[in-house]
Amino acid sequence: MTLLWPLALLPTLAVLLALLVPGRHREHLVRPAGLAPLAAVPLAVVGPRAGEPDLSWLLLGSRLQLDDVGRPLLLVAALLYAAAIASTAQAVEQRRPAFVAFLLACWLGNAGVLVAADAATFYLAFAVMGFSAYGLVVHDRTAKALRAGRVYLVLTVLGELALLSGVLLAVASGGYLLADAPAAVAASDTRDLAVLLLVAGFGVKAGLVPLHVWLPLAHPAAPAPASAVLSGCMVKAGLVGMLRFLPLGETAMPRAGLVLGVLALGAAFAAVAVGLTQHDPKANLAYSTVSQMGFHLVLVGVALASPELAPAAVAAAVLYAVHHGLAKGALFLGVAVHKVYGATRARLAVRGGLLLAALAVAGVPITGGAAAKYSAKEAVGDTTLAGVELVTALPLVAVGTTLLLLRFLALLPAPGEPAVVRAGAPGLLGSWAALVVVAAPATWLLVPGWLPDVPAPAAGGTALRDALWPVLLGLGLAAVAVWALRVPALRELPRREVPPGDLVVPAEAAARLLLLGARAVEGVAARRPGLPPLPSAAAVAERLERRLVAWRGSGAALLALLVVLAALTGLAGAR
Repeated sequence: MTLLWPLALLPTLAVLLALLVPGRHREHLVRPAGLAPLAAVPLAVVGPRAGEPDLSWLLLGSRLQLDDVGRPLLLVAALLYAAAIASTAQAVEQRRPAFVAFLLACWLGNAGVLVAADAATFYLAFAVMGFSAYGLVVHDRTAKALRAGRVYLVLTVLGELALLSGVLLAVASGGYLLADAPAAVAASDTRDLAVLLLVAGFGVKAGLVPLHVWLPLAHPAAPAPASAVLSGCMVKAGLVGMLRFLPLGETAMPRAGLVLGVLALGAAFAAVAVGLTQHDPKANLAYSTVSQMGFHLVLVGVALASPELAPAAVAAAVLYAVHHGLAKGALFLGVAVHKVYGATRARLAVRGGLLLAALAVAGVPITGGAAAKYSAKEAVGDTTLAGVELVTALPLVAVGTTLLLLRFLALLPAPGEPAVVRAGAPGLLGSWAALVVVAAPATWLLVPGWLPDVPAPAAGGTALRDALWPVLLGLGLAAVAVWALRVPALRELPRREVPPGDLVVPAEAAARLLLLGARAVEGVAARRPGLPPLPSAAAVAERLERRLVAWRGSGAALLALLVVLAALTGLAGAR
């Protein structure tokens, strides 16, 4: 059993190092590289539940673990990364070895997040995953990809700053081991500040509104395999971080739980409204991910506010993450499959697979989505959020999900647009088909053995009706909308798309106005002979950079940051 730990990651390290060495061999490593993440499957399935590998010889003395949160999600990540890498031979047109190398680096970070047992290992793995993903977002080097990469990188850096501060507060309170972190944060004098920083840091990856804006920009810009792992695995790392560090089940934080729950539930519905206006199928799916992550984070908010509900809410969040990761990964990868095989003899199978994955995400009975949604509804009990019963509100999210997925299926290009079929082994079609087959029943298989505390839906008519009515209502609303668009007066109404990234658009406009204002001031000063010339913005930035890269300047900046953090910590302790 001990050998399963090195065997899970050594193949990935070996392939990654081989891809970094220049040469013709790299192109031949693209397809077999998909086997590297599968080496972690035995660890996830039969790995030891107790005990930790002895890695004290490492610089930070890393500790690893397999628990009820990391084990199922490690299995999901291994399958999804393997499918994404196997599909690159057909789904990625240029620089495949570099793309696969970034995927493998992301996989190492993602797996590290799931098995880390101490704060240092967790943060290092989280940072490796987050910054490696930048290479996936900007891979195509288009203007759209570079813009998405800039937004992603800015939010990632800000998120890492907040996360590092929150993790340091947890560690300072005695939470170096992740098993001790929730109790340490709960007993800390800086509890409220630590929770705020942790939610902000993890919220960037989890797509918490208003930190979600990178998702609808990155997904349309990145190749389909990157979108599959971004939505299926990386956003779940933010959820896992909250489950690891927040004081869930340790203390009641009703105000923090209320704020998080309101943001999450609002995102679940607002993302539907914005996603329905999109014209790119991947942008539509990105907003669907924002909505579904809102569903996840409602459960975290419930656990934060009500400690007695925390065990059931955490288990339900993990089960929902397993279902959403596989099914949404299959949908994103299905965009590339439809592009390549949409006009071939496999087109009926492709459409059937996309429909099956969409039905699973919507929560149609018998699919894994139905089990996940049932467990979430049971976990929240009779909890109310700002006067709204969650048992009533959460099924309405499924109505919006149904509408979004119907819109996604309608946005897929018609058969023959374009007729692209490449020669070679069907890595794309085969890996996607395997993912679809696994995605539908996955949660049903995990409930009895891996997550025994999660209730399984009963076979009676009540459970069937509860799972079916939101989907039927969504179908009915879609039918009404289609009929209404046939009315001439309604058909002529303008239908505008909300720009992908929504909130980032006015932020970019404000930044441009500030830059124009600075240039106008420079121009006025240049035309006034009696005034000394003002330095240009570029000159100021260059001078500032020269000061910061020097030891004295960087030390002063670090000292200023530490002073600010100390002041915030003191204020939180005084409260």
